Amino acid sequence: MTVKELYKFLDSRIPSALSCEWDNDGLMCCTEPNRAVKKVLVALDITDDVIDRAIEGGYDVIVSHHPLIFHPIKNITAGESVPNRLIKLVKSGISAMSFHTRLDSLDGGVNDELAKCLALNNIKPFGEDGMGRIGEIENEMTAREFAEYVASSLSACGVSYADGGRSVRKVAVLGGAGSDCIHEAAEAGADAYVSGEFSHHNYIESKENGITIVCAGHYYTENPVCEVVRRILLEADKNIEVDITESNCAEYI
Repeated sequence: MTVKELYKFLDSRIPSALSCEWDNDGLMCCTEPNRAVKKVLVALDITDDVIDRAIEGGYDVIVSHHPLIFHPIKNITAGESVPNRLIKLVKSGISAMSFHTRLDSLDGGVNDELAKCLALNNIKPFGEDGMGRIGEIENEMTAREFAEYVASSLSACGVSYADGGRSVRKVAVLGGAGSDCIHEAAEAGADAYVSGEFSHHNYIESKENGITIVCAGHYYTENPVCEVVRRILLEADKNIEVDITESNCAEYI
């Protein structure tokens, strides 16, 4: 299977029709479309360390969730972050593909996998775009117990939470930056809402909104999807060697 054949397969399994209009994902960098794909490295982000590992390990393709190129680039000049990474990829002949909001919306994608990590039952979409998921935990918990449960389930270095003032059974999730959907989660009947980023005001208003919020970190709420991507890649060609690597650049004390 070549790079262009692999992208065609992934584009059919994770279609761009699911992407938000403002998004920029897909084939990010490809200088050798006919290169045979024997090894693929999967990561949430295409960082310098991820590229270095791909070069050292002899990988042909990097597949990520977050786009390598998100904002327009005016020039490819050494010294700037994204151009530096692109130059490394071009010199090495490694291709890069990113599947962003289409992977958020995909059945079995980011948010279904997050709901699965939390062992939610009766999972359904919620929100105007249907990107979020809502379901139920098996046993009712206090807000603190639930926050501890989230941290453990996602192997997060820590979570922050605000108690919405009631016990937790029905849970809404949206991986990454989901603060804009708190009211939609509350309207869907959620007792708690798990996402990766919230503002200071979200914590203040949680009791007023009657919903517990749990901030588990952008990385930890989305990284489980890397295993989903690995499985899809093996559908494309079971002979491809697929590895997952960490890309979390945050340190915790």
